Amino acid sequence: MLRFDLLAGCALAAALFAAPATAQDLQNRPVAPPPVSDPPIPAAPPAAADADQVQFSAGSLEYDTDSDVVTALTEVRMFRQGDRLRADKVVWNRKTGKVVATGNIAVTNPEGDVAYGDSIELTDSLKDGMVQNMLVVLEQGGRMAAERGTRLPDGTMQLDKAAYTPCAVETSAGCPKEPSWKITAVRITYRPDRERVFFGGGRFHLFGLPALPLPAFSMPIGGSSESGLLAPDVQLDRVNGLEFVAPYYFRLAPNKGLTLTPHVFTAVLPMMQAQYDALGTNGAFRVTGYLTESRRSDDLNTVTPTDTERALRGYIDGVARYQLSPYWSVSGSARIASDRTFLRRYDISRDDRLRTTASLERIDPNTYFALTGWYVQTLRVNDSQGNQPIALPELDFRKRIDLGGGKLQLQANTLAITRTAGQDTQRAFVAGQWDLRRLTDWGQEVTLTAYARADAYNTNDAQLTSVASYRGIEGFQTRAIGALAADVKWPFVGSFLGGTQRLTPRVQIVAAPKIANLDVPNEDARAVDLEDSNLFALNRFAGYDRFEDSSRATYGAEWAVTLPGMTLDAVIGQSYRLSTRPTIFPSGTGLSDRFSDFVGRTTLRIRDFVSITHRYRLDKDGFAVRRNEIDATVGSRNTYVLAGYLRLNRDIFPTIEDLQDREEVRLAGRVQFARFWSVFGSTVVDLTDRSEDPQSLSDGFDPIRHRLGVQYEDDCIRLGATWRRDYQDTGDARSGNSFLFTLALTNLGR
Repeated sequence: MLRFDLLAGCALAAALFAAPATAQDLQNRPVAPPPVSDPPIPAAPPAAADADQVQFSAGSLEYDTDSDVVTALTEVRMFRQGDRLRADKVVWNRKTGKVVATGNIAVTNPEGDVAYGDSIELTDSLKDGMVQNMLVVLEQGGRMAAERGTRLPDGTMQLDKAAYTPCAVETSAGCPKEPSWKITAVRITYRPDRERVFFGGGRFHLFGLPALPLPAFSMPIGGSSESGLLAPDVQLDRVNGLEFVAPYYFRLAPNKGLTLTPHVFTAVLPMMQAQYDALGTNGAFRVTGYLTESRRSDDLNTVTPTDTERALRGYIDGVARYQLSPYWSVSGSARIASDRTFLRRYDISRDDRLRTTASLERIDPNTYFALTGWYVQTLRVNDSQGNQPIALPELDFRKRIDLGGGKLQLQANTLAITRTAGQDTQRAFVAGQWDLRRLTDWGQEVTLTAYARADAYNTNDAQLTSVASYRGIEGFQTRAIGALAADVKWPFVGSFLGGTQRLTPRVQIVAAPKIANLDVPNEDARAVDLEDSNLFALNRFAGYDRFEDSSRATYGAEWAVTLPGMTLDAVIGQSYRLSTRPTIFPSGTGLSDRFSDFVGRTTLRIRDFVSITHRYRLDKDGFAVRRNEIDATVGSRNTYVLAGYLRLNRDIFPTIEDLQDREEVRLAGRVQFARFWSVFGSTVVDLTDRSEDPQSLSDGFDPIRHRLGVQYEDDCIRLGATWRRDYQDTGDARSGNSFLFTLALTNLGR
């Protein structure tokens, strides 16, 4: 091997050109792999101190003194500042300054782009040059082919009579295939510094259909963001008519961007959507807004709502989070709509309430502090906005310390809830919970718990709350809470059908004195239902405002089976109230009698093909099914079925809870019927009838909505059509059909 310093700069200029091809042929060339990581041959001397010099190896080196021509032959490899060139022959004419590389050329530049060509010809400046019959394979996966390519001194490439595609041009067996889409152009300019391709005189080819002419445009080929049009959407629905969406992204900085998205309709006035994103060293935020003018329905309490005059309508959705230090963070979100039906009318969201929050947190291994506030906007028909809570603020502090061989968690909490037309509540408490966990010589896991809490409440306008058990006593009230618990688990492990099984009986005893629950308001413990997740909880009420004050014994068992390719987990249990005093649990929760209902959960997983979870609650007297919930997933990633079924038979008073008896089924699935083609669909059906819920308008089979579509998706294109139908009217969000057409191309419109 010889080092030839006079060739400095050759590899840099060559790094964007290369070997055998036909003009606009995007297929791979029959050459050796590019020299991405070729090691130097053993006799190579140390690298030159001057990083601008070229190192190369060759089978032989010739120098013609008469013509002053230097020729490197056989496995010529050149290295310079990350640029690598392989060729069969490199000739440098010192008189004319021409440098030519030929034969099995494969080049990799510092950006990772690989180039092939018939020949590379460089000028005596060694900074620019020209290649004939060129193919460039980009690091990001795209490729360009041209009859001729020219590299400018700044690294820009100009390709004449060229073609570009990011799609695969070979089958899995290595046979050539036509790409799903490509762009041919009179001239293509590639700017590696901007990772962008510019087209002039271009035409778009899709699946071999007649070519569509294109205006002069550019698009990114890298992972960085650039200003430009994004993928458009087309949708048709009954209310708004034909909708065309054409987003445009403005790159304001490497970490900031603005997307303006006009929505143009045939039946109503246009709507503008704007989204601003910013990413900093400590965090990020995003704000999205919608604004339009249309007729809306304000009278949502009647069966046939009446329309008002046109009004400005819109929606703001923002989220932010910043990590101020390893322990401190601040976050927030804002979701506010102009009216209750705007989101459904324009198919933005189906949420029935919007929550705006702000939070300051500190989290370290043993301490937690949070200062939080939130505001709720209801989108439900017949809900009064004046009864929605505004929490400002909630303060929560927790400290965990080691004590007596166990863990002691101390907590302090305050909360102020305000309503513009309802009850106001202020609450503060301090609490401590000590847990001691031990393993006996026989293998039992024993956990002892002691809990104590002191509460203070202040209530105003309690009479504005319609449910008496939620009000509490007007004015200032105090309350003391205490509980002792012992929890014992005894696992038994053994072999089973070629695998293992674990049977774990469990018993828990909880002792608690009578507590003045009804003297204080109930703001956060209104939804109560016995289930497997709270069966062994110290307090089976959700939230803090109600605490289960009855002594009880809870018993059950867990069974886990692990077999090759399959797991089965099951749990079942029941509780018995030891005291005879009346309980505050309402009938229908499964906890109102001394013996509770039976609750359980079963989960079955078979490899990555089947996942089934079944939750249930059985009446303690006649084993009537009070809750029956099944969620199942069957299939592979490409073909699968999702099924969900829920039936609640709680028989609870409507004035106590708004979650009444109901029955519904949810189905979704996808079938891939060809390599790139699939059909998909989903549906939600209300199976509730008036025997289950007297206030329900369903006849026992009432579809809520469904969706059905077909999609083609390969490595560089997604093309689909979807039909959706809604069956329910809510104000000016009417039932009816809508159709969505999607076309997304890799790198184009991104």
